[in-house]
Amino acid sequence: MNFKMKEIRHLHMSYQQFLLLLLCINCIQLHAQETTKCNLVQLLKENKFLIAPNRQPQALTGEQDNGITTHGIIWLKDLSFSEGTIDVDLRGKDIFLKSFLGIAFHAADTSNYEVVYFRPFNFNYPDTARRRWSVQYMVLPEYDYTVLRAQHPLVYENSVNPVPKAADWFHATIVVKADKVTVYVNHSKDASLTVTKLKNINTGMIGLWDSGITGDFANLVISK
Repeated sequence: MNFKMKEIRHLHMSYQQFLLLLLCINCIQLHAQETTKCNLVQLLKENKFLIAPNRQPQALTGEQDNGITTHGIIWLKDLSFSEGTIDVDLRGKDIFLKSFLGIAFHAADTSNYEVVYFRPFNFNYPDTARRRWSVQYMVLPEYDYTVLRAQHPLVYENSVNPVPKAADWFHATIVVKADKVTVYVNHSKDASLTVTKLKNINTGMIGLWDSGITGDFANLVISK
């Protein structure tokens, strides 16, 4: 009888130890998130971007020591992105229909990718409807903004909250998880845009996206 009781107590303790081991493993996985902080100026100096021949990003001087100004798309070499969080500081220009900038991801090449981008000139535009065109998600080449705006008005674009000044630096947090993309501005707890992904693209290159005149980027952090 004593032997059986000891055996039961031993099995009970082993089960508790097993649960503790599982808890420890889960904690390790929880804290094992990979975070990459990108000094964009240093990456530029070290030739760590894929840049089209007719584009030439430049380092910013002054208030953002690790920031660059660029035009078009430049991809980060040797870095793929599947899901996680992208944090970045951006600065566009208050010039109507001239300033578009954001982050492209899940790219196969410069023609096939997903992108979240901003139109800073719409941030404080007097027309309320146009302010709803401040942040945009799209998938190229099938679903550009003209297709999405015609077929799904105000689903894949929205106003931003809080509202930065058009020519000021602002912070964007882009969360890509499973089939959702969520965008936050200036560390707000409220999302400016939440969309369901339009294609089953789950990995690819990540890069700085700019269209129109040049845009400024700094403090890029990728957590996955």
